[in-house]
Amino acid sequence: MSKQTSLVTREPFDRQKHVYRNDAFAELVKNAVRFFNGTPVHPLASPEKFHGTGVYMIYYTGRSKIYSRYSELNRLSYDFPIYVGKAVASGWRQSRTSHTVKKQTTELWSRINQHRNSIDITKNLSSDSFSCRFMIFEDASSDMIGTVEAALIKWKTPLWNSFLDGFGNHDPGKGRYEQAKSDWDVVHSGRPWADKCKGKTPSQKELLVGIEKFLSKHHSPF
Repeated sequence: MSKQTSLVTREPFDRQKHVYRNDAFAELVKNAVRFFNGTPVHPLASPEKFHGTGVYMIYYTGRSKIYSRYSELNRLSYDFPIYVGKAVASGWRQSRTSHTVKKQTTELWSRINQHRNSIDITKNLSSDSFSCRFMIFEDASSDMIGTVEAALIKWKTPLWNSFLDGFGNHDPGKGRYEQAKSDWDVVHSGRPWADKCKGKTPSQKELLVGIEKFLSKHHSPF
């Protein structure tokens, strides 16, 4: 029995036929970033409850020797975040979200408060030393949340996104504690679930040296 002949004409591979460019979209992202930079800054511990999803930055202005560079850089204006994150609605990855007002939830507010709790439970940080700004995306613009977050991380290279990973982690759950605790949890111990993680990690001393090198390279005041 002969194989069925394909009716599809196969073309030679040409990469350029697969490349999508859109200067208008790039400008739209830049416009969103400009708007974000104009949003008010609030103490991390105090934003009142609000509805919405979106993108946020967290700034450090405290007295910790580890992050004194951030305190210096943010002394006059909030330009150097230590962390950038996003909060999306449940079902976002499966496109099951709704943009109707009646179904608005508080993911962005909840995410910021989760971070506040993670900071306050540590042995060497306090949420009083942190501030935040955030941008709420509504309706179809919420599809830009991940893109804007990525643009901000690329632009600002925040320490807790780039070198000291793990600040945004959640409890991995029973049966997964054989994995290593995050570098962030090594430097800032206190989250009970992180202490259950038994995998091999760098030493705190090694990470502190790495933090200093990272800040000198990416966030030099001169």
